[in-house]
Parts: sequence; C-alpha cells; structure tokens
Amino acid sequence: MPDPFSSYFGLLLESSRDRDLRTGLRRTIASYRRNLGEILARYPGTRDLCREVRKIKEEAVAELDELVRAAADSIEESGGRAYVARDAREAREIVGKIVGSGKLVVKSKSLTSEEVELNPYLESLGNEVVETDLGEFIVQLAGTKPMHLVIPALHVPKERVAELFAEKLGIRVRAEVGDLVRVAREYLREKYFEADVGISGANVVAAETGSLFVIENEGNARFVTNAPPVHVALVGIEKIVPTLTDAMKVCEVAFRYAGFRVPTYISVISGPSKTGDIELEVAYGVHGPEELHVVLLDNGRMEMAADPAFREALYCIRCGGCLMECPVFGVAAGNFGLKYFGGIGAVWTAFTESLEAAAPLAFSCTLCGRCREACPLEIDVPRMILELRRRCAERGLLPRELAEARDRILEGRSPYGRGPT
Repeated sequence: MPDPFSSYFGLLLESSRDRDLRTGLRRTIASYRRNLGEILARYPGTRDLCREVRKIKEEAVAELDELVRAAADSIEESGGRAYVARDAREAREIVGKIVGSGKLVVKSKSLTSEEVELNPYLESLGNEVVETDLGEFIVQLAGTKPMHLVIPALHVPKERVAELFAEKLGIRVRAEVGDLVRVAREYLREKYFEADVGISGANVVAAETGSLFVIENEGNARFVTNAPPVHVALVGIEKIVPTLTDAMKVCEVAFRYAGFRVPTYISVISGPSKTGDIELEVAYGVHGPEELHVVLLDNGRMEMAADPAFREALYCIRCGGCLMECPVFGVAAGNFGLKYFGGIGAVWTAFTESLEAAAPLAFSCTLCGRCREACPLEIDVPRMILELRRRCAERGLLPRELAEARDRILEGRSPYGRGPT
C-alpha cells in the first residue's frame, strides 16, 4: 500500500522546485507584507477591532445552534429559501436539485464549494460551470487547484495565462496583464447574462436579518449574485454572527488582513430582488434574481464547535494572512493542504474530511508559531496542531520514521530507554 506520508512529503519537495510557484510566492508575499504594514500604520485602530471581532466570533461559536436557526428563519422571512446541509453530500444534492441539468452556472470564488467538490458534481448532472473570479477562472482553465485563499492563481505566470487563453478559449493575446484582463472581461461578461444560475459563497452572514456579506474587488460576484434569475449561496455555518454591525466589523478585519485598505465592493444581500414601489406591496423578482437559496453547511463544524481543543479554528475569517508567514506555505503554497491550506487547514481537514486526510498536513507544520502572530484573531494554531498529532498517534497515523522511533522506544531499543507504557 502506498505511504500517504511519503507521497505527500514528496509533493512538498517537488513544489519547492517549481520555479513559477516560487516566483509567484516571492512576489506575492513581499507585496502582502508591504501592503499590510502600510494598512496597519494608516489605521492604527485595526488592532483594537481585531480583539473585538475575536470576541464576536467566540460568542457566535458558543451559540452556533441558535444562530443557525435564527439565520435560516431570517432568510425565509426575507423571501429566500434556507437549507441546512449536514455534510458535503447533502450540500451537493441540495444545490443539484435547485440547479437541475443542462444549465449554465456562473460562480464566484467560494472555498466552501471547493470543500464539497461542487463543480464536478454539477458537471456530472450535465451542467456547464464557469468560474468568474479571474484567479479561479485561470485555475479552472489550467485544470489545477487553487494555491491561496485570496490569490488562487499565484502559481500561474502571465505568459502561461496567455497560453491558456489561446488553448482553451481560442483567443490569442499578448502576455500583458491589462490585455489578459480585457479578454477575461469580454469572455465572462456574456456568460453572466446567459447564465441560468449564479452560485456564490459569503464572507459573513448576519443572523438577525439573514443578510449575506460578499467582499470583492473585481465586480464578478455582483454579476453572479445579480444577473442570473436564480442565486444559490453555499455558506459554512461558522460564518454566522448575530448582527449587521457584527458582520461589518468582521468584514473590515477580513479585508484589511487580506492586504486591502478597502475593497472595491461589499455586497449585502438580504433576499431575492424585490420592490414596494406600487402601493408599498412587496413583489419579488424585479431586475435581480427571482429566487435566493441559501445552503448553510455543517460538515463537521458543529463537531468542531463542541470540541474545546479545536473550537478556536472556527474563528478563522479566511483572510489568508497566516499563510503569508508560514515557512512551509512559502515554498509549497496550496500544496501544503488539500482544500484548506496551512496549519489551520490541517485542523479544518480533520473535521471536514477525516483525521487520515489531515495527518500528513499536521506533520508538515514546523510549529514555528508565525501563523499565530500573524493572525488578526490570534488563533493558536500550533497548540491545535500538537493536539491533532496526539490524536493521529493514538490512531497509528504517523510518518514511517516517527512510527519506527516510537516502536524502538517502546521495545527498549532506544538509547534513551523505554518510554512510558
């Protein structure tokens, strides 16, 4: 049987030799650090806001059951449809029933849809699925995986993007960023208005109103959530906070620590499009979608919330700041992870997939603690990694070298004597 540790560690080593990846990482990390330094200097109150947001997340996770029910009720009251999916399979099936078959689906960037492997499922039903975030669009054309939460195509240089556009779209273009963006804009703009369904995620959800907050710069998420007649949002339940004010505070910390002074757009979506312009009687389905469906995904999150050792992982706001300081991510990018990356990704993988899938990631972490220092909410990832390793050891999920060392100690063949029994 192949050793999952050896094959995974081999992938990390191979990644370290990828010149395009190393170039992309070096440039991206340098830009991120420069941008974040300037942002924190310009907005010194951000640190205090981070502490406030941590408190918001702590309280939200503590009452997650109640917030899920409140958010679902608010979405229904606003004219939308709310669903709670227990696992990835159920989430796929719910979305599949809404979409049907033979449809054109446009998507904005969504880690949650990556988590449940939504695209291949919808395609298996006979649908065409088009990613519209430029980075995700490039990754989709390349047939690879995202390499970062915020910059998914950091491993694809502009020359390769030009080649992909020629190969996949039949459009020849110079390898200049402005020209590449223009081609993507023209190609995708037609898709928005031809699409039957738009699928998005959400950065935060306010339980009191059922409002979805979507942060972006490109404007593609606004088209995805507004142009097609049906909008489906797939959102992890950990994104729910009590109030609109809480949600806006989470957004501010998220976009600052993603390296942006302010994003171009923050959409707040509270139900399908509607009007009350005729006698103040509400009618749904005006210029925007006639239907809004919100799928609230559990998939291990309630289990995580109930586990004191790992509950803190649910505070993550997906800014990606920790990855920019991680020494392993700095050479392997998104290959240090499956659908979620870095040390925090190892914890998420253990609950959304399995301990077996998470084990190689847990033993890739160096425990340097730089992620904890970089995190705006000061999530203690190294502590969780140690606990994850302990649980892996209990299940016999160890790299070969560690397993052999353990056996030598237990058998009294170690120069350090026999270990505890």
